[in-house]
Amino acid sequence: MVAMWQSEARSNSRAFLLWCRIYLGRHFGEVVGRAQRCEGGVRKTAILFPGQGSQYVGMGKDWYESEPLARELFTSADRLLGFSLSGLCFNGPEEELKQTRNTQPAIFVHSVIVATLLKHSEVRMAAGHSLGEYSALVAAGAIAFEDALALVRLRGELMQRAGEERKGTMAAVVGLTNEDVEALCREACSEGIVQPANFNSPGQIVISGTVMGVRRAMVLAKQRGAKLVKELVVSGAFHSPLMESAGEGLQKVLRETVIRDPDLPVYANVTAEPATSAAEIRDLLHRQLTRPVRWEQTIRNMVRDGVTHFCELGPGRVLQGLVKRTAPSASVSGVDKFLESREFVGA
Repeated sequence: MVAMWQSEARSNSRAFLLWCRIYLGRHFGEVVGRAQRCEGGVRKTAILFPGQGSQYVGMGKDWYESEPLARELFTSADRLLGFSLSGLCFNGPEEELKQTRNTQPAIFVHSVIVATLLKHSEVRMAAGHSLGEYSALVAAGAIAFEDALALVRLRGELMQRAGEERKGTMAAVVGLTNEDVEALCREACSEGIVQPANFNSPGQIVISGTVMGVRRAMVLAKQRGAKLVKELVVSGAFHSPLMESAGEGLQKVLRETVIRDPDLPVYANVTAEPATSAAEIRDLLHRQLTRPVRWEQTIRNMVRDGVTHFCELGPGRVLQGLVKRTAPSASVSGVDKFLESREFVGA
């Protein structure tokens, strides 16, 4: 009976997808490509991983309750970190979860769980926004889970400490071009350090630096017609020279960390181009802390290189929105909750 239905289903892609759901259950990722080929072609998929700000109390709990591998990874993280990261993710409190040193490993573990359980045969490349670059490198086989978790925890601690030692701030600027924002940051440097930190999507940029520098840039942005200029509540001036001490501390540990050439290209935040060697990855992870995240150009370059579908893996939907504004012709999906994984096959 099953063999007969399977045979008939192959002539109808929708029926075949249904067969995948019912008879393969949650382990359908590896057969998605067959359904796509039945439709006459194979799309190129890029997987994307979120960064800080996507956390929420309750994150990952449904995966923990539904998947043995998720329980194993959370338990391993709790042991390696020396505290209950799982309890903090599931129950909060929110203020503690929002601390940079906790937020980063929380988002990382959640993202890696989703990526591990939803291996997709048509994935051709990966990228992660800031912290998310570590999740992407694990998904690409460049860094082991345990080693990346240690790096992420250290990164969060160093960034939080750097933010306490050198007070800074960040601000969102909406409605100006990249060139406009770069120019006003150069002008505002007379008041203090300020530079673009995130080129998120067309007309959506975050700047970072000293309080005086950023606030002067905010005034200039308003004068030049920005639609929105808003100072952000952050614990440090991320992706700016104020993170130099964090970069130095991270670099020492990166030298000792085993990093392999990735199994698929991982587009780096610093260059917006694929990093394909271990040596390059090690250098870029160090530079990332004080350089802008070139996310808009990353998405454009992935489309240039043939991507037609983007899938965000991990908490939240921020990256899906950025992709839609940057590459409106591409299709976009995402998996955060366990129940959403049931629909991933039809994305």
